[in-house]
Amino acid sequence: MLVVLSDQQRPDSCGVFGQRLPVTPVLDELAGTGVAFDHALTVQPVCGPARAALQTGRYPTEVGCWRNGLSLPSDAPTLAGRLAEMGYWTGYVGKWHLASDRGPGLPSDRTVARYERRPVPPDRRGGYRDAWAAADALEHTSGPTGGHVFDEEGRRVPLHGYRVDAVTDLAIDRLRRVDDRPFLLWVSYLEPHHQNNRLRVVGPPGGAARFRDFDRPGDLPVWRGDWRWNYPDYLAACASIDRNLGRLLDELLSSGRLEDTIVVVTSDHGTHFRTRNAEYKRSPHDASIRVPLVVAGPGFRGGIRRDDLVSHVDLLPTLVTAAGGADPGLDGRPLQDPVDRDEVLVQISESTIGRALRTRTHTIGVAATDRRPFAGHRSPAAPSYRVTHLYDNVADPHQRRNLARDPAHAGVRSELADRLRHRIREVEGAEVTIRSPDGS
Repeated sequence: MLVVLSDQQRPDSCGVFGQRLPVTPVLDELAGTGVAFDHALTVQPVCGPARAALQTGRYPTEVGCWRNGLSLPSDAPTLAGRLAEMGYWTGYVGKWHLASDRGPGLPSDRTVARYERRPVPPDRRGGYRDAWAAADALEHTSGPTGGHVFDEEGRRVPLHGYRVDAVTDLAIDRLRRVDDRPFLLWVSYLEPHHQNNRLRVVGPPGGAARFRDFDRPGDLPVWRGDWRWNYPDYLAACASIDRNLGRLLDELLSSGRLEDTIVVVTSDHGTHFRTRNAEYKRSPHDASIRVPLVVAGPGFRGGIRRDDLVSHVDLLPTLVTAAGGADPGLDGRPLQDPVDRDEVLVQISESTIGRALRTRTHTIGVAATDRRPFAGHRSPAAPSYRVTHLYDNVADPHQRRNLARDPAHAGVRSELADRLRHRIREVEGAEVTIRSPDGS
């Protein structure tokens, strides 16, 4: 099994999901032999919580990683741990983001532990046992070109050239170390996430020039946000990931493993380029919560497109099932068969304590009435929310008209609020109040 995870990548950056420019020819070809999911969603539009959900198959509040700066508990059952118990070789390369404990409102059962610039100890690696070439905060140990990660023994490993290429070099090296066991290699890129110290995306040298003739995505307003000077580099970074996906597939082909390997390509969340709030995600909009997802290999063949609502918590049961294990009985469902799901719950943290429900036709978003400073960092949930967003995704696919206060949609708002309450009760075990936008 090979999982390739990008960071902050929108589906519409990919040809298979509508991009006109030749950004992802390798992924498009892979989708032509596998399965492309048109409605794949993250369960938390921020790095750490999304990655916790991917590794555990559980919602961030369930696993205790509901914001950045909360580590994955060492006793949490994970994908790597489950597969290792089934005899799999397991390895991880790239950005981890699940080892440190820090920030305001640190839970009482945790102590400050900072690994952003230090090696991640084995007990904080999520069960990856056989190969490790990673950094907890890759943005702190490297730049777009140059820097380092840490290997299995905690030693520095230099990154040479553009970071996507360098991470792939390490991934190919680890693929060549796989023994005769079945394997899971997880390759996690930082790109096309913006550079935090620059508030801009940095593509490979000269790459942006190829994509200056881009089509503005319909959700991005003309004069808001920073997409105008970021989008060509953003697409160039996506193209670099795609080219390196080709290198990984070539390695599997040359070693004779490709035919029997499930390949998953996805991202942790999307980005709205600072058009919906003051930063890049952490909102209930499709720009934040929709992700690309292509799965190819045994059980996923035929160039099929699927429109069922699927989410990050489906990945673990999918891969465990593919390995011959039993469905672990979590909220997620194996993707080998169509998923009969009418809605996906999304949890939002940090910028606010928020929740959203994405259905086939609508999105409702709510925010906690708690207005304390850093409330979204201090608390995973709230007893009371109010409606902040309502979109008709059929009539308004780019979510340009917020209907939360529209009297004509009061009935829809009330129905969706009830459904959202029900899903929060199912997932979080909590009874909450959801008020109308005016607080009534």
